[in-house]
Amino acid sequence: MNRSFPGRPDGTVTEKIADYFQRDLLPRADIVFDFHSGGKTLDFVPFCAAHTLPDKAQEEKAFAAVEAFSAPFSMSMTEIDAVGMYDTAAEAMGKVFVTTELGGGGTSRAETVRIARRGVVNVLRHAGIVDGAVEKSQTQWLDMPSGGCFAFAEDDGMIETMVDLGETVEEGQVVARVHSTGRTGNAPREIKARLSGLLAARHFPGLVKAGDCAAVIGVLVP
Repeated sequence: MNRSFPGRPDGTVTEKIADYFQRDLLPRADIVFDFHSGGKTLDFVPFCAAHTLPDKAQEEKAFAAVEAFSAPFSMSMTEIDAVGMYDTAAEAMGKVFVTTELGGGGTSRAETVRIARRGVVNVLRHAGIVDGAVEKSQTQWLDMPSGGCFAFAEDDGMIETMVDLGETVEEGQVVARVHSTGRTGNAPREIKARLSGLLAARHFPGLVKAGDCAAVIGVLVP
């Protein structure tokens, strides 16, 4: 549903639900949360994020909410394709939109559930909706200044991860290799970081297809 907005009242079940969000739920909201854990193909360091926006007052409120969420990592995020997204629909209405990636493979862990629960309560306290002080913990800010943060597989095959999540990398460093499953004698195709920073995401399953995102690099913010 995340990419089905604004939806259609006469469309598929998913489009109908998106339409209900678009026309009924989102207009009532002041703050919009969005929780993810990598979908089927990615694994992430646990982060909370907001987008850079044309409306700087709206952007400032969103990043203040991210800071209040207090995840281990906080990110200024760029989408490679924002068309039809829940994010875009909410932000176009002027809402404070806070998104997360907490783990990978569409799964959760006890740690990421704790991060999510504490983060939601923190943002509600920050907004004055729930009483109490925000419980802040240490966070590392990351930036995604350009499409150079993304590295993609150019071939189908079996992916070999060369760097672990949360490790720092240098521009040009090999972050993964793709081994052909059809011609095992061929040398693996290297996937290199296009920016220096921290490995914020990696491809999750062992098999990768051409065009799949293999790695995401976040630039460390001092």
